[in-house]
Parts: sequence; C-alpha cells; structure tokens
Amino acid sequence: MKKILIANRGEIALRIMKTIKRMGIRTVAVYSTADRDAPHVKFADEAVHIGDNPSNKSYLLGDKIIEKAVQMQVDGIHPGYGFLSENETFSKAVEDNGMTFIGPGHKAIRMMGDKLAAKDAVKKYNIPMVPGIDKAITEVAEAKKVAEKIGYPVLIKAAAGGGGKGMRIVNSPSTLEEQMERAISEALSAFGDGSVFIEKYVTSPRHIEFQILADNFGNVVHLFERECSIQRRHQKVIEEAPSCILSPELRNKMGEAAIKVAESCDYRGAGTVEFLMDAEMNFYFLEMNTRLQVEHPVTEFITGLDLVEEQIKIARGEQLTFQQKDLKIDGHAVELRVYAEDSLNDFLPNVGVLNTYEIPKGDNIRLDDGYEQGMEIPIYYDPMISKLITYGKDREEAIQAMIGAIDQYRIEGVETTLPFGKFVLEHEAFRAGKFDTHFVSSHFDADILRKVKDDEARLAALLALKLYQQEQKVLKIPG
Repeated sequence: MKKILIANRGEIALRIMKTIKRMGIRTVAVYSTADRDAPHVKFADEAVHIGDNPSNKSYLLGDKIIEKAVQMQVDGIHPGYGFLSENETFSKAVEDNGMTFIGPGHKAIRMMGDKLAAKDAVKKYNIPMVPGIDKAITEVAEAKKVAEKIGYPVLIKAAAGGGGKGMRIVNSPSTLEEQMERAISEALSAFGDGSVFIEKYVTSPRHIEFQILADNFGNVVHLFERECSIQRRHQKVIEEAPSCILSPELRNKMGEAAIKVAESCDYRGAGTVEFLMDAEMNFYFLEMNTRLQVEHPVTEFITGLDLVEEQIKIARGEQLTFQQKDLKIDGHAVELRVYAEDSLNDFLPNVGVLNTYEIPKGDNIRLDDGYEQGMEIPIYYDPMISKLITYGKDREEAIQAMIGAIDQYRIEGVETTLPFGKFVLEHEAFRAGKFDTHFVSSHFDADILRKVKDDEARLAALLALKLYQQEQKVLKIPG
C-alpha cells in the first residue's frame, strides 16, 4: 500500500495517520465543513471535503468516501472506530472498488454485528453465555414468558446495536412492558432495527475484554485483557490493562475463549471479544467488536505493539511475526477518556470553545487528541476531546502517573471528565480493585466533586490576590 484514506475524524484519525506515515505510506484525510481546520486535516498529506457538518451528510456517506478514494488513487481505507467501521456494506464496497478495507471481512462484520448471530456462531465452542433467549422478539407477551423463565432482573438489549442504546434493565414484571417499548423505540431510532432480545441481568458485573489479532494464515493470538468496568450510561470512561482481578489461569482460559470466538467467524485483523464477569468470577461472552477499540492504547503500552501497524500488515497479506508464547504483560496502563461533559450534571455534553488547552507532558504519559487551543467542540459528533493514557511498572505507579497528568491538563471553556477521572482514581474502591460497572451509582457523589471544585477555585482566588498584593508592594518601593 502506498496511500491510505482514513475514513474518520479527530483523535483516532490523527493517531492512525501517525503510524501510517511512520510506515512510509501517504495519508488522505476526509473532513466535514466543521472540521476543515482540524489537526487531522493539517497533518495528512492530502485532504478532501466530503460534506456538511452532520455525520449523515459527511462521515457516514460511504459511497461518497469511496468515490473520492478512487479519484485519489487510494490503495486502502482505514475506518477507525465508530461511523463506518462496522458497516458490512461499506467494507464490501471498498473491496469491490479494488481497494483494501483495513479491518475484517464483511461476513465477519455482519455475523458479529448481530448479537444473536454472534451468540449462535460461538455456542458450539462451549463458550459460557448469559442465560437468555436466542432469537429476536418484539412482542411483550413473549418477553414476559422469557423473563419469567430465566428470572428477574433481566436485561433487554437491541439485537443490532451497542453503546448502551436500546438497553433496559427490568427488575419486575410491572415495568417490563414500558421498558420493552422504550428499548424497541430506541433501537429502531439508533439502528433502524427494533428487534431486541432478553437475557439474565448479571448483578455486580465487571466488563473485561480481550484484544485479539488474526492473520490470513489461520494464526490467532490474544493480547491479554482490558478492564473496562468504570462506565456511565453503559459507556466506558476509564480502562486499564491488565485487570487487577484475573489470575494467570483465568486469564489463559478467557484468552483461549476469545481466540475461539475469532475462529468462529474466520476473523482477520484486530478485534475485541467482550465478556461479563459476575461476583463469583464466572465469565460470559457478551459480544465481539470488529474494529479498533477506543481503549487500544493501554494494550499497546503493556505489549509494546502498535495495533494500527499490525492491522495494516495483516490487511496487506503479511503473517503475524509472533506467537502466543512470545507475548508477555509488561507493566500496567490506565486510560481516561476526556469528554466535554459536565460530571456534576449527569454527564451531559458541554460543548463550547477550548479557551485554554494545555496538555500534560512527561515520561510514561501519552495523549491522543484531535483539538488545539481556540477550537470549538462541535455539537455534531461524540464529545470526546482526547484519551489520556499513563503507564507504570505496576498498577499503583500507573494510577499515580494518571493523577499527576490530570493535574497538569488544563482545559477551560468547557466542562470535562477530568475531575471525575481524578475522583475515581483516588477512590478507595477503585484503588482496592473492588468495583463493577455500577461504580458511578454506588460511589460517585457529585456534591463531593463540587466541593473540591469550589475549594480549588477559592485557593486560586487567594493565590491571585496574594500575587497582586506583592506586585503592588513592589510598585510602591521608590526607585
């Protein structure tokens, strides 16, 4: 490959381009009107405008992106994550137009994109799955029968989606009908498919996922796990690798299960197999994400591998240069997703202008971002500003490095998840590894965070006053 188009924006587009350029390959950026001056556009060797600000008029226009790619004689297209990354039609169209899709084949995307089809594909491998129904339903009466059979609480989930959309927890029969209707409506709106399925709700769940790599020669390896249990609205905010609760034996068992999931759909490239783990350390297959994950940097830190480079090598037909026995965990890494959100107001988006944007620097600190000071966070896209990642020889060192990096990171003009991240990292439950996906509802107290913020503002005001008074004294001294 001599030229690759990145069908994405922001921090992930920029992160992918850095690896591509290092490999001696030319890069092509695509951009909407709102992103015309974005860093990923400036960094690329070439850039092409693809439409207006809303993603359905720009970054989701697969046919237009392919048309531009053909015109610019592109060899491959990297979709990043989100947008078209798990769109089987786009993947196939890229290949049909003589280019390489840097991701799995469209059949694997289709199979793993449908949660019920994915469960059906992996069940013959004896991989544990959460008890539930193995077909999509839309009738409330049928849902009630299923719920009574497996027992409350149950979880209603959209068959065609993820990211917390079309998902409802139901604790009793009295609320099933209402929650079912909401889940169907949300699934229809988000994915164009209102079908849902029901499974047993795992109480006190932890979300643990395994990164896999698979080449075109039948070689599949896992790159160990990521702990992704700190979430809000069923979406991850803090991830770390490795998990502090897995024994070597359980890690091997889950890793082998992840490899079997990849083999079940003849997977190629980088992918992630997600598991739920209950309080008794039983794990269950959740789903497979057929793309690069937001949290991939923590895996890169502990393995020393560049996952984007591995994706490109596999896409151009190269064989993996290592086996499972060659892979070792080295140290610990933590990632905080820095969103333009107000954690004091139920994590609602808080878009605006980055009046101050000073990034943290230092050993073992990595920042993947796509913004600069003075830029506006657009309302049209996901409000993630950056990903802050730190590394240490052990978990304690990685956490301390993250707290220090958060203290260095100055963002003014929008509220962010930086204060929330610090709250989590300093909390005794997180430090002890005794947490699950309910951390926010169980431990997060906005009033505590608000008091800390007020105290910091008061200290800053006192310091400013003291400096002002000292300056006045200097000015009054006769020369």
